[in-house]
Amino acid sequence: MIRVTQSTLQRTYTIGFLILAGLLGTGCQKKPAAAAESPQGLPVQTVTVALTPVAQSSEYVATVKSRRSTTLLPQVSGLLTEIHVQSGDHVKAGQVLMEIDPRQQRAMVESQRATEQQKKALFDYDSIEVERQRKLFEAGVTSRDAYDQAQQAFQNAKADYESAVNSRKSQEQLLEYYTIRAPFDGVVGDIPVHVGDYVSPALSPASVLTTVDESNNLEAYIYVPTERSGEVRKGLGVDLTDNNGKLLEKTQVDFISPEVDSTLQGILVKAPVHATPEILRNAQMIKARVIWSTRPMAVVPVLAVTRQGEESFVFVVQKQNGMALAHRTEVTLGATVGNNYSIASGLSAGDRVIVSATQFLVDGMPVMPMGG
Repeated sequence: MIRVTQSTLQRTYTIGFLILAGLLGTGCQKKPAAAAESPQGLPVQTVTVALTPVAQSSEYVATVKSRRSTTLLPQVSGLLTEIHVQSGDHVKAGQVLMEIDPRQQRAMVESQRATEQQKKALFDYDSIEVERQRKLFEAGVTSRDAYDQAQQAFQNAKADYESAVNSRKSQEQLLEYYTIRAPFDGVVGDIPVHVGDYVSPALSPASVLTTVDESNNLEAYIYVPTERSGEVRKGLGVDLTDNNGKLLEKTQVDFISPEVDSTLQGILVKAPVHATPEILRNAQMIKARVIWSTRPMAVVPVLAVTRQGEESFVFVVQKQNGMALAHRTEVTLGATVGNNYSIASGLSAGDRVIVSATQFLVDGMPVMPMGG
Protein backbone atom coordinates (compact mmCIF):
# COMPACT_ATOMS: atom_id res chain seq x y z
CA MET A 1 0.00 0.00 0.00
CA ILE A 2 1.39 3.35 -1.15
CA ARG A 3 1.12 6.11 1.41
CA VAL A 4 0.95 9.70 0.08
CA THR A 5 1.68 12.42 2.56
CA GLN A 6 0.49 16.06 2.43
CA SER A 7 4.01 17.33 1.95
CA THR A 8 4.43 15.09 -1.10
CA LEU A 9 1.25 16.50 -2.67
CA GLN A 10 2.42 20.10 -2.09
CA ARG A 11 5.73 19.36 -3.77
CA THR A 12 3.87 17.81 -6.72
CA TYR A 13 1.61 20.85 -7.11
CA THR A 14 4.57 23.22 -6.88
CA ILE A 15 6.50 21.42 -9.63
CA GLY A 16 3.41 21.39 -11.86
CA PHE A 17 2.86 25.10 -11.34
CA LEU A 18 6.45 25.91 -12.24
CA ILE A 19 6.21 23.82 -15.42
CA LEU A 20 2.97 25.59 -16.41
CA ALA A 21 4.43 29.01 -15.69
CA GLY A 22 7.43 28.19 -17.80
CA LEU A 23 5.25 27.14 -20.71
CA LEU A 24 3.19 30.33 -20.42
CA GLY A 25 6.32 32.43 -20.21
CA THR A 26 7.71 30.84 -23.33
CA GLY A 27 4.49 31.62 -25.22
CA CYS A 28 4.55 35.27 -24.15
CA GLN A 29 8.11 35.71 -25.35
CA LYS A 30 7.26 34.40 -28.80
CA LYS A 31 4.55 37.10 -29.46
CA PRO A 32 6.92 40.15 -29.69
CA ALA A 33 9.10 38.17 -32.04
CA ALA A 34 6.12 37.70 -34.33
CA ALA A 35 5.32 41.40 -34.09
CA ALA A 36 8.90 42.33 -34.97
CA GLU A 37 8.65 40.29 -38.10
CA SER A 38 5.78 42.49 -39.40
CA PRO A 39 6.19 46.01 -37.85
CA GLN A 40 3.42 48.64 -38.12
CA GLY A 41 4.34 51.79 -40.22
CA LEU A 42 3.63 55.39 -39.16
CA PRO A 43 0.63 56.81 -41.08
CA VAL A 44 1.77 59.81 -43.17
CA GLN A 45 0.31 62.09 -45.82
CA THR A 46 2.19 62.33 -49.12
CA VAL A 47 2.15 64.37 -52.32
CA THR A 48 3.46 63.32 -55.70
CA VAL A 49 6.08 65.66 -57.13
CA ALA A 50 5.14 67.32 -60.42
CA LEU A 51 7.19 69.79 -62.47
CA THR A 52 5.81 73.33 -62.37
CA PRO A 53 7.03 76.42 -64.30
CA VAL A 54 9.05 78.50 -61.83
CA ALA A 55 10.42 81.97 -62.48
CA GLN A 56 14.21 82.35 -62.22
CA SER A 57 14.56 85.79 -60.70
CA SER A 58 16.68 88.19 -58.68
CA GLU A 59 15.39 90.68 -56.12
CA TYR A 60 16.64 94.26 -55.89
CA VAL A 61 15.69 97.45 -54.05
CA ALA A 62 13.87 99.89 -56.31
CA THR A 63 12.86 103.52 -55.97
CA VAL A 64 9.57 104.82 -57.32
CA LYS A 65 10.00 108.15 -59.11
CA SER A 66 7.65 110.42 -60.96
CA ARG A 67 8.37 111.02 -64.64
CA ARG A 68 7.27 114.61 -64.03
CA SER A 69 8.31 116.24 -60.78
CA THR A 70 9.17 119.80 -59.80
CA THR A 71 10.48 121.68 -56.78
CA LEU A 72 8.78 125.03 -56.26
CA LEU A 73 11.11 127.88 -55.25
CA PRO A 74 10.13 131.52 -54.63
CA GLN A 75 10.70 133.90 -57.54
CA VAL A 76 10.21 137.00 -55.36
CA SER A 77 10.99 138.02 -51.80
CA GLY A 78 8.45 138.56 -49.05
CA LEU A 79 6.49 137.12 -46.15
CA LEU A 80 4.45 133.99 -46.73
CA THR A 81 0.86 134.97 -45.94
CA GLU A 82 -1.25 131.97 -47.06
CA ILE A 83 -0.78 128.19 -47.48
CA HIS A 84 -3.85 126.68 -49.11
CA VAL A 85 -2.79 123.02 -49.33
CA GLN A 86 -1.36 120.25 -47.20
CA SER A 87 1.21 117.58 -47.94
CA GLY A 88 -0.38 114.74 -49.92
CA ASP A 89 -3.15 116.85 -51.44
CA HIS A 90 -4.07 116.19 -55.07
CA VAL A 91 -4.03 119.46 -57.01
CA LYS A 92 -4.96 120.57 -60.52
CA ALA A 93 -2.80 122.61 -62.88
CA GLY A 94 -3.06 126.31 -62.00
CA GLN A 95 -4.50 125.71 -58.52
CA VAL A 96 -3.29 128.23 -55.93
CA LEU A 97 -0.95 126.63 -53.41
CA MET A 98 0.53 129.59 -51.49
CA GLU A 99 0.64 133.38 -51.43
CA ILE A 100 3.47 135.78 -50.64
CA ASP A 101 2.51 139.25 -49.35
CA PRO A 102 1.80 141.16 -52.60
CA ARG A 103 0.91 144.61 -51.25
CA GLN A 104 4.12 146.38 -52.19
CA GLN A 105 4.14 144.91 -55.67
CA ARG A 106 0.45 145.66 -56.15
CA ALA A 107 1.16 149.31 -55.30
CA MET A 108 3.94 149.27 -57.87
CA VAL A 109 1.51 147.99 -60.49
CA GLU A 110 -1.01 150.70 -59.68
CA SER A 111 1.70 153.37 -59.92
CA GLN A 112 2.78 151.99 -63.27
CA ARG A 113 -0.81 152.03 -64.53
CA ALA A 114 -1.10 155.73 -63.58
CA THR A 115 2.10 156.51 -65.45
CA GLU A 116 0.77 154.58 -68.44
CA GLN A 117 -2.46 156.61 -68.43
CA GLN A 118 -0.46 159.85 -68.26
CA LYS A 119 1.68 158.79 -71.21
CA LYS A 120 -1.45 157.70 -73.06
CA ALA A 121 -3.03 161.13 -72.66
CA LEU A 122 0.08 162.87 -74.02
CA PHE A 123 0.28 160.34 -76.87
CA ASP A 124 -3.38 160.96 -77.80
CA TYR A 125 -2.82 164.76 -77.76
CA ASP A 126 0.30 164.55 -79.94
CA SER A 127 -1.53 162.21 -82.32
CA ILE A 128 -4.17 164.87 -82.88
CA GLU A 129 -1.60 167.67 -83.01
CA VAL A 130 0.60 166.06 -85.66
CA GLU A 131 -2.45 165.47 -87.86
CA ARG A 132 -3.51 169.12 -87.46
CA GLN A 133 -0.01 170.40 -88.29
CA ARG A 134 0.03 168.18 -91.37
CA LYS A 135 -3.17 169.72 -92.70
CA LEU A 136 -1.97 173.27 -91.94
CA PHE A 137 1.35 172.58 -93.65
CA GLU A 138 -0.35 171.18 -96.72
CA ALA A 139 -2.61 174.29 -96.79
CA GLY A 140 0.47 176.51 -96.60
CA VAL A 141 -0.55 178.02 -93.26
CA THR A 142 2.40 176.71 -91.21
CA SER A 143 6.04 176.10 -91.99
CA ARG A 144 7.85 172.77 -92.52
CA ASP A 145 9.70 173.37 -89.26
CA ALA A 146 6.46 173.49 -87.24
CA TYR A 147 5.23 170.30 -88.89
CA ASP A 148 8.55 168.54 -88.20
CA GLN A 149 8.41 169.53 -84.53
CA ALA A 150 4.89 168.13 -84.25
CA GLN A 151 6.05 164.84 -85.80
CA GLN A 152 9.00 164.63 -83.39
CA ALA A 153 6.73 165.25 -80.39
CA PHE A 154 4.36 162.55 -81.63
CA GLN A 155 7.18 159.98 -81.99
CA ASN A 156 8.47 160.78 -78.49
CA ALA A 157 5.00 160.46 -76.97
CA LYS A 158 4.43 157.17 -78.77
CA ALA A 159 7.73 155.73 -77.51
CA ASP A 160 6.99 156.89 -73.95
CA TYR A 161 3.53 155.37 -74.04
CA GLU A 162 4.73 152.02 -75.39
CA SER A 163 7.47 151.93 -72.74
CA ALA A 164 4.89 152.61 -70.02
CA VAL A 165 2.69 149.77 -71.35
CA ASN A 166 5.61 147.34 -71.28
CA SER A 167 6.60 148.41 -67.78
CA ARG A 168 3.04 147.91 -66.54
CA LYS A 169 2.88 144.43 -68.07
CA SER A 170 6.25 143.55 -66.55
CA GLN A 171 5.11 144.63 -63.08
CA GLU A 172 1.84 142.69 -63.47
CA GLN A 173 3.78 139.59 -64.47
CA LEU A 174 5.99 140.04 -61.44
CA LEU A 175 2.84 140.32 -59.31
CA GLU A 176 1.84 136.84 -60.52
CA TYR A 177 4.95 135.41 -58.84
CA TYR A 178 3.49 136.31 -55.46
CA THR A 179 0.86 133.63 -56.03
CA ILE A 180 2.34 130.11 -56.21
CA ARG A 181 0.30 127.79 -58.42
CA ALA A 182 0.54 124.10 -59.32
CA PRO A 183 2.36 123.75 -62.66
CA PHE A 184 0.46 120.53 -63.52
CA ASP A 185 -1.88 117.96 -62.00
CA GLY A 186 -0.12 116.11 -59.21
CA VAL A 187 0.41 115.45 -55.54
CA VAL A 188 1.85 118.01 -53.12
CA GLY A 189 4.98 116.88 -51.33
CA ASP A 190 6.54 118.11 -48.09
CA ILE A 191 5.87 121.74 -47.12
CA PRO A 192 8.85 122.87 -45.02
CA VAL A 193 7.74 126.53 -44.76
CA HIS A 194 5.10 128.15 -42.54
CA VAL A 195 2.88 131.20 -42.69
CA GLY A 196 4.95 134.22 -41.66
CA ASP A 197 8.27 132.88 -42.97
CA TYR A 198 10.38 135.21 -45.07
CA VAL A 199 11.17 133.61 -48.39
CA SER A 200 13.46 134.83 -51.11
CA PRO A 201 15.31 133.52 -54.16
CA ALA A 202 18.35 135.43 -52.89
CA LEU A 203 18.70 133.21 -49.81
CA SER A 204 21.42 130.56 -49.94
CA PRO A 205 20.10 127.98 -50.26
CA ALA A 206 16.87 129.31 -51.68
CA SER A 207 13.70 128.65 -49.69
CA VAL A 208 12.03 125.45 -50.90
CA LEU A 209 8.27 125.98 -50.78
CA THR A 210 7.12 122.46 -51.71
CA THR A 211 7.20 119.87 -54.48
CA VAL A 212 4.57 118.65 -56.92
CA ASP A 213 4.82 115.18 -58.43
CA GLU A 214 2.68 113.87 -61.24
CA SER A 215 0.87 110.96 -59.58
CA ASN A 216 -0.26 109.00 -62.63
CA ASN A 217 3.08 108.74 -64.41
CA LEU A 218 5.49 106.83 -62.17
CA GLU A 219 8.36 104.46 -62.88
CA ALA A 220 10.57 102.15 -60.83
CA TYR A 221 14.34 102.78 -60.84
CA ILE A 222 16.23 99.47 -60.50
CA TYR A 223 20.02 99.09 -60.47
CA VAL A 224 21.09 95.69 -61.84
CA PRO A 225 24.65 94.49 -61.05
CA THR A 226 27.06 94.73 -63.97
CA GLU A 227 27.72 90.97 -63.94
CA ARG A 228 24.17 90.45 -65.22
CA SER A 229 24.40 93.12 -67.90
CA GLY A 230 24.32 90.50 -70.65
CA GLU A 231 20.93 89.26 -69.45
CA VAL A 232 19.21 92.62 -69.24
CA ARG A 233 16.82 93.37 -72.08
CA LYS A 234 13.62 95.30 -72.67
CA GLY A 235 10.47 93.36 -71.93
CA LEU A 236 11.87 91.45 -68.93
CA GLY A 237 9.11 90.89 -66.38
CA VAL A 238 9.34 92.74 -63.08
CA ASP A 239 7.26 92.00 -59.97
CA LEU A 240 7.00 94.97 -57.61
CA THR A 241 6.43 93.99 -53.97
CA ASP A 242 6.32 95.71 -50.61
CA ASN A 243 8.75 94.91 -47.80
CA ASN A 244 6.49 92.05 -46.67
CA GLY A 245 6.60 90.39 -50.07
CA LYS A 246 3.06 91.37 -51.05
CA LEU A 247 2.73 91.76 -54.83
CA LEU A 248 1.86 95.34 -55.75
CA GLU A 249 2.11 95.23 -59.53
CA LYS A 250 3.47 93.26 -62.46
CA THR A 251 5.32 95.35 -65.03
CA GLN A 252 8.16 95.14 -67.60
CA VAL A 253 11.51 96.78 -68.25
CA ASP A 254 11.11 99.57 -70.82
CA PHE A 255 14.43 101.45 -70.42
CA ILE A 256 18.07 100.33 -70.06
CA SER A 257 20.78 102.90 -69.40
CA PRO A 258 23.70 102.74 -71.87
CA GLU A 259 26.11 103.62 -69.05
CA VAL A 260 27.17 102.01 -65.77
CA ASP A 261 26.60 104.02 -62.61
CA SER A 262 30.15 104.47 -61.25
CA THR A 263 28.94 104.86 -57.67
CA LEU A 264 26.64 101.85 -57.47
CA GLN A 265 28.44 99.76 -60.12
CA GLY A 266 25.07 98.90 -61.58
CA ILE A 267 23.03 99.47 -64.70
CA LEU A 268 19.91 101.57 -64.33
CA VAL A 269 16.77 99.98 -65.72
CA LYS A 270 13.30 101.45 -65.49
CA ALA A 271 9.85 99.91 -65.47
CA PRO A 272 6.54 101.81 -65.65
CA VAL A 273 4.35 101.88 -62.55
CA HIS A 274 0.57 102.14 -62.88
CA ALA A 275 -0.44 101.74 -59.23
CA THR A 276 -2.57 104.48 -57.69
CA PRO A 277 -0.95 107.10 -55.44
CA GLU A 278 -2.58 105.43 -52.44
CA ILE A 279 -0.42 102.35 -53.10
CA LEU A 280 2.82 103.83 -54.42
CA ARG A 281 4.21 107.34 -54.11
CA ASN A 282 7.15 109.26 -55.48
CA ALA A 283 10.51 108.41 -53.79
CA GLN A 284 9.03 105.30 -52.12
CA MET A 285 11.44 102.37 -51.62
CA ILE A 286 10.08 98.96 -52.68
CA LYS A 287 11.39 95.59 -53.84
CA ALA A 288 11.65 94.61 -57.49
CA ARG A 289 11.97 90.99 -58.60
CA VAL A 290 13.45 90.85 -62.10
CA ILE A 291 12.38 87.63 -63.84
CA TRP A 292 15.19 86.39 -66.08
CA SER A 293 13.50 83.21 -67.35
CA THR A 294 11.01 80.46 -66.45
CA ARG A 295 11.80 76.73 -66.30
CA PRO A 296 10.02 73.61 -64.98
CA MET A 297 11.05 72.62 -61.43
CA ALA A 298 9.86 70.28 -58.71
CA VAL A 299 7.67 72.06 -56.17
CA VAL A 300 6.83 70.78 -52.66
CA PRO A 301 4.91 72.27 -49.72
CA VAL A 302 6.96 74.24 -47.21
CA LEU A 303 5.86 71.80 -44.45
CA ALA A 304 7.64 68.96 -46.23
CA VAL A 305 11.06 70.59 -45.92
CA THR A 306 13.21 70.30 -42.81
CA ARG A 307 16.11 72.72 -42.45
CA GLN A 308 19.07 72.12 -40.15
CA GLY A 309 21.67 74.82 -40.44
CA GLU A 310 22.59 75.11 -44.11
CA GLU A 311 21.19 71.66 -44.92
CA SER A 312 17.68 71.09 -46.24
CA PHE A 313 16.04 67.70 -46.71
CA VAL A 314 12.72 65.94 -47.27
CA PHE A 315 11.51 62.39 -46.70
CA VAL A 316 10.67 60.43 -49.84
CA VAL A 317 8.66 57.19 -49.76
CA GLN A 318 10.64 54.23 -51.11
CA LYS A 319 9.59 50.59 -51.47
CA GLN A 320 11.86 47.90 -50.04
CA ASN A 321 10.94 44.22 -49.68
CA GLY A 322 7.31 45.13 -50.12
CA MET A 323 7.43 47.75 -47.33
CA ALA A 324 7.19 51.56 -47.57
CA LEU A 325 10.13 53.31 -45.92
CA ALA A 326 10.87 57.00 -45.30
CA HIS A 327 14.11 57.89 -47.10
CA ARG A 328 15.84 61.11 -46.06
CA THR A 329 16.79 63.05 -49.21
CA GLU A 330 18.88 66.24 -49.31
CA VAL A 331 17.52 68.96 -51.58
CA THR A 332 18.64 72.34 -52.89
CA LEU A 333 15.95 74.95 -52.40
CA GLY A 334 15.00 77.48 -55.05
CA ALA A 335 12.60 80.39 -54.81
CA THR A 336 9.38 80.19 -52.82
CA VAL A 337 6.21 79.85 -54.86
CA GLY A 338 3.31 80.81 -52.63
CA ASN A 339 3.32 78.26 -49.77
CA ASN A 340 5.70 75.95 -51.64
CA TYR A 341 9.41 75.62 -52.20
CA SER A 342 10.83 75.09 -55.64
CA ILE A 343 13.54 72.41 -55.62
CA ALA A 344 16.63 73.08 -57.71
CA SER A 345 18.03 69.56 -57.19
CA GLY A 346 17.33 66.38 -55.21
CA LEU A 347 13.84 65.44 -56.45
CA SER A 348 12.34 64.14 -59.66
CA ALA A 349 8.85 64.11 -61.07
CA GLY A 350 6.83 61.24 -59.60
CA ASP A 351 8.61 61.11 -56.22
CA ARG A 352 6.23 60.76 -53.27
CA VAL A 353 7.20 63.29 -50.61
CA ILE A 354 5.94 63.02 -47.03
CA VAL A 355 4.23 66.20 -45.83
CA SER A 356 3.00 65.20 -42.33
CA ALA A 357 4.61 63.98 -39.09
CA THR A 358 8.07 64.77 -40.50
CA GLN A 359 9.31 65.59 -36.97
CA PHE A 360 8.85 61.93 -35.98
CA LEU A 361 10.58 60.43 -39.00
CA VAL A 362 14.07 58.93 -39.21
CA ASP A 363 15.83 57.56 -42.24
CA GLY A 364 14.58 54.07 -43.11
CA MET A 365 11.54 54.18 -40.82
CA PRO A 366 8.46 52.17 -41.97
CA VAL A 367 5.52 54.35 -42.98
CA MET A 368 1.96 53.94 -44.20
CA PRO A 369 1.55 56.46 -47.09
CA MET A 370 -1.84 58.10 -47.61
CA GLY A 371 -2.89 60.57 -50.30
CA GLY A 372 -0.66 61.84 -53.07
